[in-house]
Amino acid sequence: MGCALFLLFTAVPLVELYLLVWLGGLWGFWPTVALVLFTGLVGATLAKLEGLRVLGQWREALAEGRVPEAGVLDGLLVLVGGIFLVTPGVITDFLGFTLLIPPTRRLVAKVLRERIQKGIERGTVRVQVGGMGGLGGLGGFKGRGGFGPDGRGPGAPRGRAPEPRRGGGAIIDVEGRDVTAEADESGPDRLGDGS
Repeated sequence: MGCALFLLFTAVPLVELYLLVWLGGLWGFWPTVALVLFTGLVGATLAKLEGLRVLGQWREALAEGRVPEAGVLDGLLVLVGGIFLVTPGVITDFLGFTLLIPPTRRLVAKVLRERIQKGIERGTVRVQVGGMGGLGGLGGFKGRGGFGPDGRGPGAPRGRAPEPRRGGGAIIDVEGRDVTAEADESGPDRLGDGS
């Protein structure tokens, strides 16, 4: 994975630079700069419009009590497409427009959903849900919390989950009593006297 990311972040910019220099030699400097600025402007505008459209679909569906057809993955693909279009380059512009056009975005989303589903079934993809990421409190995790074959999230140790601890201490059985009926103004059960 590290090697693939290294190649991605070094090879793609080099190819993009080569293509921009090639286009600059073919068309001239200013037309190439105009192309880069134009695709960046169109990309930012298209990303904003598509993002608002997807957000509107989510709001409408949720207001009607339905699950949104355009899921979170669509919104994420619109965001990535916008980032690609704002980044100067021919390849990133092509990828950005591909992700912002609804029919091709649906196709990419379908392929990604299938790959994620297969990864979850194989146990190579785990999905962590919840709030505060292990800090406890509201929405936090103090035990099992992820999705996967063993129900454990990322960062959890491999192997069998430990059994829950059983208390080994003495059991103290107590009975409560109502002290309001027995309260005596001068007795030790009096509340609020502070002494």
